[in-house]
Amino acid sequence: MTKIAIIGAGAFGTAMAVTAARAGNEVVLWAHDPDVVRAMRETGVNADYLKSVPLAEGIHPTNDLAEAARFSDTIFMVTPSHHYREVLTNLRAQLDGPVRIISGTKGIENETLERMSQISADVLGDRLSAFAVLSGPTFALEAARADPTAAVIASKNVQVAQDVQQVLSSPAFRLYHSDDVVGVELAGSLKNVIAIAAGVLEGLGLGSNTNAALVTRGLHEITRLGLALGGRLETFAGLAGMGDLVLTCTGALSRNRTVGVQLGQGKKLDDILRDAKFVAEGIKTSKSAKQLSEQHGIDMPITTEMYRVLYENESPRDAVKRLMTRSLKAEAA
Repeated sequence: MTKIAIIGAGAFGTAMAVTAARAGNEVVLWAHDPDVVRAMRETGVNADYLKSVPLAEGIHPTNDLAEAARFSDTIFMVTPSHHYREVLTNLRAQLDGPVRIISGTKGIENETLERMSQISADVLGDRLSAFAVLSGPTFALEAARADPTAAVIASKNVQVAQDVQQVLSSPAFRLYHSDDVVGVELAGSLKNVIAIAAGVLEGLGLGSNTNAALVTRGLHEITRLGLALGGRLETFAGLAGMGDLVLTCTGALSRNRTVGVQLGQGKKLDDILRDAKFVAEGIKTSKSAKQLSEQHGIDMPITTEMYRVLYENESPRDAVKRLMTRSLKAEAA
């Protein structure tokens, strides 16, 4: 049995707590909202985010960050990317010694364009003994209810990746290990932008031809940026890349795709966000991805059009038209 402190009790954090407990681990699950913690302790479920899946024995919900920090030297961060730095900074003040960080966050910080591995190194310094990132096609509800699920755990320290692989894997949750942290982080983050675009197509009433073209060309531009930043080709063709992209572009449980559907139906982003009870990472990631593509001279037309729809009030239908009338070129270009 391994002790794991999971920071963030949204849908995915709760699902990872259930998954970790199912694999035989003892888990502390930290939530920012004390009311969420109180309800979980009283009812045995996280009604706000994953109400259909009971919390397993071995999961202890808490609102005390110091308690979570003291519980284990393995910290699983599952917070929204725009809160990651703040939460980790607060956590650092409570640490007694070095920790291993596992990141389940799929995003790129807007202000710095840093990935969670870079933020972790910035914030923790010599308190960071190792970093790993978990990503792949993992809808929270399906993983929590033990639908067979596969994902990737990546760390520059292969032994750490293999250790986490052993600790979290079970007959319902299969992890593959990798040392391509950059590729896994970028694949998991950038696919959310394409997923919003896939939802837009659904909202516009467009069909399977259009969606297949979007997913394929979306993978192409994600891969080009990923390779430019140091990721490896096989990562983008694997679970963290193609697997997660297909899932979020086609699955009804995708929060990013849901936002896109509403945009395609004519709703304004401010109205969508006001009514939403979830975080769609692709909204903020579209801004970071556009900046990164410009910095590195990588043409990312789908990402650019989604940025214009999200931040410049451009028409989704006009965005599709612009994509379809770009200058003709070779497929590999």
